[in-house]
Amino acid sequence: MGHVGNRRMSVDRLVEQPSGRGLVAIPLALIVVITVADIRSPTDVHLGPLLVIAPTLTASLAGPGLTALVGALAVAAQVVIAALHGGLGTTNHIAQITALVVLSALVVFVCRVRERRARELVRARSVAETAQLVLLRPPPRRIGPLRVAWLYLAAEDDTQIGGDLFAVSRAAGASTRVIIGDVRGKGLAAIGEASVVLGAFREGAHRYATLPELTTALEVSVCRDLDEVADTEHDPGEHFVTALVLDIPDDGARVEMINCGHPPPLLLRDHRVIVLHARHPVPPLGMCGLPASSHHTDPFSFEPGDFLLLYTDGVIEARSPDGAFYPLAERVAAFPSPSPDVLLRHIHDDLVRHIGDQPGDDAAFLVVERTAAHHLHLPHLPVDGHHRLGSDGPPPPAPR
Repeated sequence: MGHVGNRRMSVDRLVEQPSGRGLVAIPLALIVVITVADIRSPTDVHLGPLLVIAPTLTASLAGPGLTALVGALAVAAQVVIAALHGGLGTTNHIAQITALVVLSALVVFVCRVRERRARELVRARSVAETAQLVLLRPPPRRIGPLRVAWLYLAAEDDTQIGGDLFAVSRAAGASTRVIIGDVRGKGLAAIGEASVVLGAFREGAHRYATLPELTTALEVSVCRDLDEVADTEHDPGEHFVTALVLDIPDDGARVEMINCGHPPPLLLRDHRVIVLHARHPVPPLGMCGLPASSHHTDPFSFEPGDFLLLYTDGVIEARSPDGAFYPLAERVAAFPSPSPDVLLRHIHDDLVRHIGDQPGDDAAFLVVERTAAHHLHLPHLPVDGHHRLGSDGPPPPAPR
């Protein structure tokens, strides 16, 4: 599974969405019924003012042209009623006809404004979706000994481009580098900062031999971008990027991780879920005013058949209608996971049921499975009872 804006209606479907013209028969029938009822009623009973229901109802079913036509028919029906009930010259009938003309014109105007804004929304969604597709180039479904699946859920206000990011790239050696992150904020500023991180990662994944060197390069790129490009005058708030960076060797179970203020990944092994909290967390990328921090890696064991679930905070901060956060670690333990695609499908369906609607914030998932294609040289690296990486002693030696 790999989708950007999985729950967002595509632009083509928005443009081609049925307009409900077939339902216009309802307001037309109302005009006939109200007209006949008014004509057959006593002269002191006035049902003509109810004709305004017809153009108002049409505005919710069709565009301004059809609404104007129904409004004109309603006015014509009011004229017929007036002609059969004392003539067009009475003050009462003149007032009713004038009011119906004014109200019908107002309904047509509102309908036209609504249609114009709908077109603008379609264009905005198209731009946002195109920008996200360009930025989030789909990771390969198979890379080295790994199988990969990803999912991007757009927020409810999908005219805004979110700052969630992820990428998978091969390193110079026999390993795969993975990143998932979340830029503070939304809009063009967020996507600009996300593009800086992804560009630096895709270039640095091949260039730097170690994960600390790569993470330092990401930090330098983000800080340089903030100094040179970021619009801090109009957006004086904090600018930073939470990120999780992994190095997964082809041969060996020892995976290295650096967590820069990002939600911890989940390791799925033998129907168990292990929360991989970092023992050496570092601040998010872009906290340039803080003293430089050394990037120490946190090792953990990633064996054939294991799954790594990476996600952004939009997942665990998604709320149900009664305000409960989505318990990802608890829910994922019950899902069957024969493949990354199946696991993501279960998570997506369960998350949608939990929130009952579109998420209030963008949410991204990345699932990585280790296959048995390569022989592993390292013993299992234990995870202690506090669900933290490694053990109390020094990390095991690197594979030869």
